[in-house]
Amino acid sequence: MQASEKEQWSADKELAGFDVLALSTGQAPAYRATLVRACDNPVKAKGTIVYLHGMTDYFFQAHLAHALVEAGFAFYALDLHGYGRSLNGDTHPNYCSRVDEYFAEIDLALKTIKSETTGPLVVNAHSTGGLIASLYAHRGAERKLIDGLCLNSPFFEFPAHGVELFGIKVLAWLGRWLPYLSYSRKTPSLYAQSIHQSFRGQWQYNTTIKPAEGFPLYLGWIRAIVIAQRELQAGLAIECPVLVMHSSRSIRGLGQWQDDMLSTDAVLDVEDMRRYGPGLGTKVSMVEVEGGMHDLMLSTESVRRDTLSQMYTWLGQVIASVE
Repeated sequence: MQASEKEQWSADKELAGFDVLALSTGQAPAYRATLVRACDNPVKAKGTIVYLHGMTDYFFQAHLAHALVEAGFAFYALDLHGYGRSLNGDTHPNYCSRVDEYFAEIDLALKTIKSETTGPLVVNAHSTGGLIASLYAHRGAERKLIDGLCLNSPFFEFPAHGVELFGIKVLAWLGRWLPYLSYSRKTPSLYAQSIHQSFRGQWQYNTTIKPAEGFPLYLGWIRAIVIAQRELQAGLAIECPVLVMHSSRSIRGLGQWQDDMLSTDAVLDVEDMRRYGPGLGTKVSMVEVEGGMHDLMLSTESVRRDTLSQMYTWLGQVIASVE
């Protein structure tokens, strides 16, 4: 299992100042992922940060990479198969039947990165990426290469309660027999409205590979996520230090815009992060970020500074523990 001999690092078409490398697991099916690398990575870095995106997402947070590189870290990101730069006319974008489908490409990404870098390696994962990364750090084949796991608003549970949560479990059950039955949003999500410049947000990104209305939501994907969450909620045994960061509060829009969506998690329930975060391992640190949005690094500048400050303090502790 290795990067194709025909594939070499090349300039990223999405972001200036970054290179990309296609990764193929060589399995059946042969999933194709895309590894992204900052061009100005320091030669002698303090450590390496590997970013893993969320649902309906890809790596576009260049400001995060620039901040980390300036702080002395090498920066990489992985667009999983079926997402972002790895989309290649996929019939079912953003789909998986189980989260383990991503493990082989994470194996390959980690080994590729370790062949180019030295020092501690930390995975920084957001939302659904946080769920996938947590399970990988628990039982992934190359988990020993990970010296720290930094989670940004991880997706530990669907933001639902009572009858609504029961309905999600029913959909997950149906996903076993009707995996490609899907729901498609016709209008931009409130979260997309909170982050993209064309609405109320401050960020620009490619809406072809990260559409404001999202991709279809498949029952098979819901089932895969519910199964993964059930495993996580039972408790994991991640051996490396873990930092769980999230907003101080959540808000439910109920289909209507609220200005508080610019300073709260409008996607997930932070109570679920508080509840399940401590069960990831024995070295878990929990941090609440006042005024944070769902993606803390897409929040206001002051919130981003606070988030990075918390990360740097924790990263210093990780580095010290490895040395």
